[in-house]
Amino acid sequence: MSENQVELNPAVDFIAGTMGGAASLVVGFPFDTVKVRFQNPQFAQRYSSTMNAFTTIVREEKFVGLFKGITSPLAAVALMNGLVFASYRFLLKIQLDANNDIPTMSQIALAGAGCGAISSIITTPTELIKIRQQSLTTPTSAKQVAWDIFRRFGVRGLYRGGTSTILRDSGYGAYFWAYEATCRYLNSRVPSTTRSSETSLVVHEFDHQPNQSSWTTLLTAGAVAGIAGWIFTFPFDVVKTRIQGTESSHITQPLSTRLANTVSPPASYPGLSQMYSTKAMHSPVNPYRSTWSTIVNSYRSEGIRVFFRGLSPTLIRAIPVNMATFATFEAIVHALS
Repeated sequence: MSENQVELNPAVDFIAGTMGGAASLVVGFPFDTVKVRFQNPQFAQRYSSTMNAFTTIVREEKFVGLFKGITSPLAAVALMNGLVFASYRFLLKIQLDANNDIPTMSQIALAGAGCGAISSIITTPTELIKIRQQSLTTPTSAKQVAWDIFRRFGVRGLYRGGTSTILRDSGYGAYFWAYEATCRYLNSRVPSTTRSSETSLVVHEFDHQPNQSSWTTLLTAGAVAGIAGWIFTFPFDVVKTRIQGTESSHITQPLSTRLANTVSPPASYPGLSQMYSTKAMHSPVNPYRSTWSTIVNSYRSEGIRVFFRGLSPTLIRAIPVNMATFATFEAIVHALS
């Protein structure tokens, strides 16, 4: 399929991107649960390794425990993926003098970082709810967690950890840079007769170059991009998890007491009492109240290694997750085309 034979269809791209995002979420979510457990001080010392964390969670919480909290990000995956790709293309276009200009690698990185900041509008509340669920050992729905936060803190409470989320999601800059760099390098080493790809047509939309990305190139580039994106921003993900795993700066009334005073609390709300049982919440002032205080207190109490806790399962996850994303995207696009 040559470039002049393919017409980009926004509806097809949206559907394929949504399905790709959903597939990557299902494939990588167990690793994400393990990562969150490692980063949460409440659970960090319970697991000796990534494999030990997997087996312990399955043994104590059944297989479904690895997918605890998946409802929140899955519900927003369509909007988030649409927002990421739309904002990435827009931010890349406004940097070009003409439509036929080839973007530089720095322009690609800048557009990626910008789209990450924009996507944080969606990822901040969804990941806050997900992290609160993953930090509980009792079954609790996303709706229950979201309502509890909204009832006490309003919309602002759902955006707790927004700054660290923006810093973490700026990793899209490294992601798109690594993806494009890998594609350009591998494409330069293959014959011009190699089968082109619909995915490459989307990503290289602004290159206006002959499209020669094979399945191998796309999957390899996706894996490299996923690893690069996490390596550069993982410390901020640790900070974000700690901030979102606790409440705001000061402790007022225990959650169990608040729920007992609620007129008609849902039956399963008492399980949320574990949500804020971390060491941070037994202090008059929460050391994880802001991005800077979290960095300082985490470093002082646990050293530099704390900022890379959970990196192993995350990098392992990055490879199949991004392969699943691009493979699913390819399959859906070709099916709908």
